[in-house]
Amino acid sequence: MITMWPQLGTVCCTNMSVCSRRLLTSALYKHRRGAAQANNIRHQSRCKALVYTNHGDPSHVIQLENMDLPPVGPKDILVKILAAPVNPSDINMIQGTYAILPDLPAVGGNEGVAQVVEVGGQVTSLQIGDWVIPRDAGLGTWRTAAVLAEEDVISVPADIPLLAAATLGVNPCTAFRMLADFEDLQPGDSVIQNAANSGVGQAVIQIAAARGINTINVLRDRPEFTQLSDRLKALGASHVIKEDQLRRPEMKELFKTCPKPKLALNAVGGKSATELLRHVRVGGSMVTYGGMSKQPVTVPVSALIFKDVKVCGFWVTQWKRQHSNVPGAFRSMLDELCSLVRQGKLSAPACAEMPLDDYRQALDAAMRPFTSAKQILIT
Repeated sequence: MITMWPQLGTVCCTNMSVCSRRLLTSALYKHRRGAAQANNIRHQSRCKALVYTNHGDPSHVIQLENMDLPPVGPKDILVKILAAPVNPSDINMIQGTYAILPDLPAVGGNEGVAQVVEVGGQVTSLQIGDWVIPRDAGLGTWRTAAVLAEEDVISVPADIPLLAAATLGVNPCTAFRMLADFEDLQPGDSVIQNAANSGVGQAVIQIAAARGINTINVLRDRPEFTQLSDRLKALGASHVIKEDQLRRPEMKELFKTCPKPKLALNAVGGKSATELLRHVRVGGSMVTYGGMSKQPVTVPVSALIFKDVKVCGFWVTQWKRQHSNVPGAFRSMLDELCSLVRQGKLSAPACAEMPLDDYRQALDAAMRPFTSAKQILIT
């Protein structure tokens, strides 16, 4: 005898093994629990959120508060936030030093993944159960639930790992665009980058490896350098070197095994950026997307005159806004990234999961030097 469970897409046989029955029972329990949670959210009028009313040190100005949820309008959706990372841009926004600042009071967090639990009557692109991520910065993802406009989010597959979905919209997109938009990189070409252990750096390594592109990855020296180097090589890094090696003659030996890079990716600035430039091939580019050292980028005159190196900047928020009216631009990029995730060629960076209530611990860890794990708030 066979029984169908349509809501699970599962076939249940009366002669199934004990193991199979347990799997079915577990799946049914998770389905009912998820439905119950969604139902609870649909009937609640408040959520918990990490709010700041003035700019300053995140550990001082962020407070966990209860917030009222507005009614769901015809073109709105109600979502349960599943996971939201703590990114450097989130910290800078709270400090008041970021390029865009929301009106105060504001909810922290610009990235994350949520599940749709209710849709307005005129919503056409989403349905209950879908996973969504923000299209742009400023939505305030550090909360348990939110009512958002349909146009403010974009769906992602619910069958990819939770942490991969939660960290998909910023770092992998930044890496993807920098690898695609500044140089015509072909299999066998090389890219050099500093801050290689950052979220963007890890995404660059994996996306480049999937395309057959060599990566030369620069790290500051630290006690756990060997372990970190091994982890980056496991992701697909071709070479991992210490920052001071950029100034040494052994770089000539390295370039006997791979071509000089067409592209340099700079997230540090200062001397580190200058040293990257020295190794870029004639006619190549250096793209700056961060300034961790808080030092300006100094460009040798010889790089501009004799090597014709292009020096550019990149901000993924600006790219998203410039392409918001280009049909399918963001969707196409996300589809390609999700395909890499499904193939096991792109994973989330090293993460530390923290309950929302432990936000102070997460913020402190995110601001600590040499932090190698991205803090993820789980709601």
